Amino acid sequence: MRILSPALLAISGLAAVASASPFYMKNFAPGKKPIRKPIDKPVAFKNAVLHTDQNSTGSCDASSTLSTTKSPLQNIFAALTEEEAASVTNWDNVIVLVELLQPNKSDALPYLNGEGPKPDRYSKATIQFQATLEPYLKEFMVGPLPVSNETTLQPLDYPFNKGVGMQRIYNADPEQYGIFLANISASVEDILMEMFNGTYTNSPDDPITIGPSDPLWIDDKTGAVTSWNEYTPSPTGMYGTGSLLRGGLAVRTDLTGRDPSKWSVLGWYYNGEFFKTTDEFKSAFHNGTFEYFKPTPDGDWGVTAPNAPALPHDEIPPPVSVQPAGPRFGVDTEETYIEWMDYSFFIGFTRDTGIRLFDIKYKGERIVYELGMQEALAHYAGMGPGQSALSFLDSYYGFGPNAFELVGGYDCPAYATMLNTSFYWREARRSHQNSICIFELDAGYPAARHTALNYVYATKNVHLVVRSVSTLGNYDYMFEYAFFHDGSIHVTVRASGYIAAAFWAANADYGFHIQDTVSGSMHDHVLNYKLDLDIHGTKNSLMKVDVIPTTENYPWADEPRNTMKLNKSFIATEDDSKINWAPNLASSYAVVNKDTPNKWGEYPGYRISPGTANTAHLTIINSTNLKNSARFAEHHLYAVQQKDTEPRSAYPFSSLDPARPVVDFDKFFDGESLDQEDLVLYFNLGMHHVPDTQDLPNTVFTTAQSTVIISPQNYFLQNPIRQTIQQAEVDYDLETVVGVQTFGSEPAMCAYDMSNTAANLSSYHGGDLVVRKWPYDPSNPFFGMTEVETIG
Repeated sequence: MRILSPALLAISGLAAVASASPFYMKNFAPGKKPIRKPIDKPVAFKNAVLHTDQNSTGSCDASSTLSTTKSPLQNIFAALTEEEAASVTNWDNVIVLVELLQPNKSDALPYLNGEGPKPDRYSKATIQFQATLEPYLKEFMVGPLPVSNETTLQPLDYPFNKGVGMQRIYNADPEQYGIFLANISASVEDILMEMFNGTYTNSPDDPITIGPSDPLWIDDKTGAVTSWNEYTPSPTGMYGTGSLLRGGLAVRTDLTGRDPSKWSVLGWYYNGEFFKTTDEFKSAFHNGTFEYFKPTPDGDWGVTAPNAPALPHDEIPPPVSVQPAGPRFGVDTEETYIEWMDYSFFIGFTRDTGIRLFDIKYKGERIVYELGMQEALAHYAGMGPGQSALSFLDSYYGFGPNAFELVGGYDCPAYATMLNTSFYWREARRSHQNSICIFELDAGYPAARHTALNYVYATKNVHLVVRSVSTLGNYDYMFEYAFFHDGSIHVTVRASGYIAAAFWAANADYGFHIQDTVSGSMHDHVLNYKLDLDIHGTKNSLMKVDVIPTTENYPWADEPRNTMKLNKSFIATEDDSKINWAPNLASSYAVVNKDTPNKWGEYPGYRISPGTANTAHLTIINSTNLKNSARFAEHHLYAVQQKDTEPRSAYPFSSLDPARPVVDFDKFFDGESLDQEDLVLYFNLGMHHVPDTQDLPNTVFTTAQSTVIISPQNYFLQNPIRQTIQQAEVDYDLETVVGVQTFGSEPAMCAYDMSNTAANLSSYHGGDLVVRKWPYDPSNPFFGMTEVETIG
């Protein structure tokens, strides 16, 4: 369970910085670990070592590493450089966030197509105005960059369909709120001592913590701001078990306004019972009518280290993937530009969403202008307020600052090419080392094969993977883009980490009983992605193909025949473009170009389809918690006209006021035509997660994963997989092999130094700093930490 969204920065007259709150520093703190001092080398994507091109035939020289490539253009989607960010912040104030303002597509396409100048660079600056009774965030645009006499500071409003880039903040005083909760705890200290063997004093050494709900409850009529706060035992070991431990006792508070003397208690909840006042709660506890359960203590059940007995033969080194002759792809680290076989693309990286890909070309032609996550939602449910009030919009916490160093040999093969990422914090850029990996991988099954009367052939399924992992609170999200020889792109997200459990009390309808007083709390994960496909240009349509059952009369048949056929149609307007996958997956959707039919008269396009059973949309209809801030999560797939004024389906600070978001996705749908227009698709990955005992101690990637496949439909006249020579044909006559063809591909036949498969884990840095991930103030990646010297 994450903490109440705290104020980002306290800026008094755009100058003063709010102090860190001991309350937020304490909640759900994992075991204490040394915190490394940030390395002062804030360089984005500069970790790959460049080497000359490699002839890999017959070679096992794994020291032959990354080949250089040169981007044909400057990456206009790259994060701001250190100089650009510093130049924006050269006035006397503190700014929450400074990052690239993504160029409008209408400005970027002429440049990418070689038909116009490079768009001017602009930054987006987010400022919190604190010295007011109604604090708020305001977005500004600064540019063009670098700063000159032509540079201006202007309010940034056009990307936000609320009409203004401004968001109210209703909980701008976390330090005072921590003191307030400590005073509430003091009023029931005897009860807390009996129930939990300790109390909450707002101290780092408290044996229990108290975690506010997210988001706040804001009454649309009265404006009252309330929050539920659940008492929870503090973890006692080094493992991140805080989200497994639950106490079940919750108090509702009214924190309307900025005067703590007017804040109040609105009631208490425990085991299905609600008490309207503190006196009513205390009376019930002491008169013998109150029943309670000692919460399950922290222990071995939450430890991730191996337990005995060991598996048979598990001490033998397992199979590993190797790269015998160095990478077969090129990286321009200056422009974060990748070339692999017939693919090329740019990588972008933001605080809100982490990796995004731009200008994906295949065989020299753009197929995707933009592909990347927009928002990740985790919506819980439960009998009590501790779970029912939880609905996280995780771009608030930021996938960029939480993309920590990858674990070589585990997150990615040891031979993977690693890139650094960077983010802005207080007029400086900070880097996370080795936080993106790029590598080729053999899938372990062929891409295609066939056995006939006199031959068998098979093609290796080698593909390129771009991957990162972001840890937000209890969950670790693995993001992956995989490129295949058949022209398809697989977009996958996987979830692991510790579940946010519930207290087992009168809640059998909301989860399984998995420990003495612990329930696996049901929740939905929904991760929204933007996919801007350009098929032979920007004028495209959305084609639907239905596989339908039918009864047909044929002149050659004696009776009607029950069969099936295709029904081809088009989604004409945005009114019909909120789509769910059909039962039995009997309908498919593709972005096609009706103006460029192929030689057989079929419209070329790219199809989007679920690659796993887990491609969920939100179960809850019209979420009471998230209101208008999660409209993107209500269906599997959406299609709208591309607009420069609608660059994202979400806004990172929507959870501060869910009913009045700065970006309301529902407003994207205004009945416009989808016939030969520039289209943008939004699709959802995710899963319905009902944790059971298999989720202890951690949820596993093997089942908690979701994939969508973007694949050609009539785009090529035949499958382009034939271009790879990594295939074999064996010709035979009865049982005798009469010929073997490998088409110029040769296996690496030599001794191989297996040390190349083992990453040096002793050099792991967790990025350039180790950030305690729970609790977390998104404006302050170093929140509540003391710095010590970096080891090594």
